[in-house]
Order: sequence, then C-alpha cells, then structure tokens
Amino acid sequence: MSKLILYGTEASPPVRAAKLTLAALGIPYEYVKINTLAKETLSPEFLRKNPQHTVPTLEDDGHFIWDSHAISAYLVSKYGQSDALYPKDLLQRAVVDQRLHFESGVVFVSGLRGITKPLFATGQTTIPKERYDAVIEIYDFVETFLTGHDFIAGDQLTIADFSLITSITALAVFVDIDPVKYAKITAWIKRIEELPYYEEACGKGARDLVTLLKKFNFTFST
Repeated sequence: MSKLILYGTEASPPVRAAKLTLAALGIPYEYVKINTLAKETLSPEFLRKNPQHTVPTLEDDGHFIWDSHAISAYLVSKYGQSDALYPKDLLQRAVVDQRLHFESGVVFVSGLRGITKPLFATGQTTIPKERYDAVIEIYDFVETFLTGHDFIAGDQLTIADFSLITSITALAVFVDIDPVKYAKITAWIKRIEELPYYEEACGKGARDLVTLLKKFNFTFST
C-alpha cells in the first residue's frame, strides 16, 4: 500500500471526519498538523498541494485529494475490505451521498460556518437569530433522518455518520441539543461515541474545538 499522509488540525470537524474513516478502515497513515490560525495553509508549499488551502488534505503516493467527503469516499473505495461504509448499491449510496451533501451544503455552510466565520474573521460575537433558527432546522432534519434507523443513512454505519457527527456536535456548542425533543440525535451521538476508535480519532479534537469556541463570549440576538 502506498504511503498516506493526512494534513489537518484536530479541532476541525472535517479533519476528524477523515480521521474517523481512516480509523474505521484500520489504515496506517502519517498525520501532519497544520496550524490554520497561523495561516499555514496559505504557504506556497501547501498551496501546491491544495490550491483551495483547506484541511483535511490527503496525500496518497504523490497525489493530493481535499474535501473530507471526497477523501472518505476515496479511502473506502480504494482501501476498504468491504463497501459497508460507502455502499456500492446505487440506492444505498444515493442516500449516503444525500447525507454528505446535506452536511456540506446545509450543516457546515449554513449552520457551522455561518456562525464561526464572523467569530474568527471579525470577532462578531452577537450571532443573528436566523443562525439559531437554522441550527434548529438542521436538528429537526437530522432527527427525521434517524427515524426508524440507528445511523444517519440507514441501519449501518457509513461515512455519512462520520461527517455529521463532527459538525452536529460542533453546532451543539452554540445550540444545545434538547435530549427530549431530539432523543434520536442524542442516542445516535452516544452510539457513535462508543465506537472503539472514536476517542483517538475524534474525541480530543472535539474537546479542543469546544475550548476554542467557548473563548468567544457569544450571544444570539433576539
């Protein structure tokens, strides 16, 4: 097997999604920490690897892949002993893909980045109420996705769970997940956190992000 190198910062939800995929597959790899706050992704060396200057970035035998969704799908397709994490069945895969697009286009962009970008870029600590409403809508959708299922795309663990667990738990820093209203989400989070590789691949990074975000004295406007 060719040498794999993952570039990232552990507080990043997408980086942890890729790390969960690698851990689930049992693939050895080198992890290179990138300080995004110090703008290391803008260095000429990194830009040659990834002109979009994002993490995670995966290096596989001199080839570079970025975007956690693309990385996870690639890893399962190339190195998975089975297709369980990213099914080859077209209908099952379509459901997984829909959840991945939901995470990237709705949960991450509209939910998480919509809140965190103003925090980091301009120090805007008063978050518009519509951002709160957007998070609640996201929770409502995820609760619906989990109706009748243990996992986000059906009855088996997939890379969609890895993408969504990292971003949904990050949103919970800003908007608590009501364990009564969102009982299915609460049970799902616990189910994922009990995976034997979760703590090493994701747990510490998740706590690092919580610590970082709570340094901002943020409030929602009314």
